[in-house]
Amino acid sequence: MTGPNDQMNIDQLYEIYLQHPFVQTDTRKLQQGDLFFALKGPNFNANLFANIAIAAGAAYAIVDEPPPVPHPNIIVVDDVLQTLQALAKHHRQQFDIPFIAITGSNGKTTTKELVHTVLATTYTTYTTQGNLNNHIGIPVTILKVKKDAQLAVIEMGANHRGEIASYCEYTLPTHGIITNCGKAHLEGFGGIEGVRKGKGELYDHLRTHEGTAFVMWDYEYLRNMSKGIPSIIKYGTTDADITGQAVKSEPFLEVGITGGTSIASIKTQLVGAYNLPNVLVAVAVGKYFKVPDEAIKGSIEAYTPSNSRSQLIERDGNKIILDAYNANPSSMKLAIENFAKLPAGDKVLMLGGMAELGEESLQEHALIVDLIKQHPWKDVVLVGGDFLKIEHPFRQFKNSGEAADWYRSRNLQGNYILIKGSRSMQMEKVLG
Repeated sequence: MTGPNDQMNIDQLYEIYLQHPFVQTDTRKLQQGDLFFALKGPNFNANLFANIAIAAGAAYAIVDEPPPVPHPNIIVVDDVLQTLQALAKHHRQQFDIPFIAITGSNGKTTTKELVHTVLATTYTTYTTQGNLNNHIGIPVTILKVKKDAQLAVIEMGANHRGEIASYCEYTLPTHGIITNCGKAHLEGFGGIEGVRKGKGELYDHLRTHEGTAFVMWDYEYLRNMSKGIPSIIKYGTTDADITGQAVKSEPFLEVGITGGTSIASIKTQLVGAYNLPNVLVAVAVGKYFKVPDEAIKGSIEAYTPSNSRSQLIERDGNKIILDAYNANPSSMKLAIENFAKLPAGDKVLMLGGMAELGEESLQEHALIVDLIKQHPWKDVVLVGGDFLKIEHPFRQFKNSGEAADWYRSRNLQGNYILIKGSRSMQMEKVLG
């Protein structure tokens, strides 16, 4: 093989894939009969492990650097990543089913999970596992979609312009959701307008390819961004196809559905009223694909978050909201405001620094400190990042390890505790 742009070569590789339809990019996770794609980056080069992969049981290894010792099951291409993506596109083109793409600054993984759990009640539905939502994870996810698929739900993450557009080239989404456009990855996108243009690349694809968008109609910027898309399903608090309100959010969010379905209310296991749009879009998608109302309600109510995403944990008499998977100024603000509203006495904030904010980072951290000052707390702990560079009256630690030592020494009991921070801060370590 000479490269991914030669259609005959992709056809040939696809025939091999059909015989060995399990793709792996990590030799440590190889199973017998897998196809191993030897990716490389600034700090790694899996081409070096091609022979090891074959010895470990890989059916074939796809490389872009010829191995020192040739092997009949090592296939040399021009670029392994491009070949992986081209193979994913070829596989995607074998399906004539809805592919729903989900992106946004906040809530995209929770939305993906809710949409999947609703659709899976009625259809054979494939979706992104965990957060495999980048230029490697998305093609791998597509290649996991089997012939029995009736629907696919693909999460797309991005931190700079052009990424979502590139994912659309091989995902070929027919339907799309942008959860919101907030202050995330400002450094890569170049400010909030850059975020909207970057996330809006999904709408651009749907507009060009006669697709359908599910749009949070409360957000005027999404209304404007979605103009020209031929089919728009609206959800929101008012003036939409599916409408609902947060009835209560303590300890979990309860949503009252006010229009578009016979469902009266949904009692979720999600923490925070900021999850209202995520629930409403899951209902909207379910209704659009004719999932029975009782299945929509039951599946959402049964869903429990994991992976440190707004989990409610009870330990030593404390109620702990662990939301340590990710953080940006928008999600941090919402989490603090939601926490402040909870009818509880002793509240402790433990917040880690926010990453990838570029030149706006210091200002955004200062704004979070200003917000914290507006509410009464039993204690506030700020950890790492640019919290270390600004003056504030709260407890301060360099990393989550130091914060964990403080947490253990306090022997807290009977408190409400919010733990949140960017993935790089590893704030879940506070709990040991």
